Amino acid sequence: MRYHKIFTGFVRSLLIGLGAISVTGCSVAQQESFTLVTELPPGFKIRGEAQYVPRAGETCSVPAKKGRDHPGFKFFKQEFSEKAETAHFQVPLSSVEGGCPLVLDSFDYEVDAKYASGFDQVGRDHTGIAFEEGAADNLELPTPTTLQRECEWLFRTMGPDRVIAKILKCTAKATPEQTIGAVAKGPLKRSQLHGKTLNVSFVVKEEERPYMGDNWVKFPQGWKRCMGKSLDDPYAFCNGNTTDFKPFKMPDGRSCTVYPTCNE
Repeated sequence: MRYHKIFTGFVRSLLIGLGAISVTGCSVAQQESFTLVTELPPGFKIRGEAQYVPRAGETCSVPAKKGRDHPGFKFFKQEFSEKAETAHFQVPLSSVEGGCPLVLDSFDYEVDAKYASGFDQVGRDHTGIAFEEGAADNLELPTPTTLQRECEWLFRTMGPDRVIAKILKCTAKATPEQTIGAVAKGPLKRSQLHGKTLNVSFVVKEEERPYMGDNWVKFPQGWKRCMGKSLDDPYAFCNGNTTDFKPFKMPDGRSCTVYPTCNE
């Protein structure tokens, strides 16, 4: 009889345990998420930050930050590579922090790109994706859904040696799906994304342009830096003078007279 009670208790405990596992497994399976695929050109890296806010109608708030714990934020990284790289991230569409139900509000990118070999010869910009509540309007998102970010280099001279430095600028570029209306140009609806793949592709424009206007004059062989008032003029606006120019230095130290070919 004693062994029967022990066996019965063991079976009961086993069933409870299995039930707990089943409930937990169901909870995990039902967590809404999407796959984020990021395609980077050579010499790029990103830091992604998914931000969560209380679900509509909730009166709770996101718990305060404690040390390295950032409730309401999830972070993703893709490091520098000398070749084009693709990374895959599983991004939850909802979360619970401190008992507060949260939903994905935005995914922001901090984009870094190298324009030369020096550790400080890096350009940085920010871009992102916004999300919102709402019905899907009976519109089935294609999978993968592609969003494109077009980056370009803006060049300028800095310092008394007039060394070329570059500023990175990344903007959203409409894809064919957005042009025909199959993909929203504004915030994406969370209700459409569960189980889908969102592909964010970064591309770089081949042609660079000056960071500021009226500093450079374009010729068939490239850009020339205006003289300004003198060689020491840090602003050196052309002000209609398109015949007097001054040399500058490339990021690798070469002394040049035309950008980007260096020599005429």
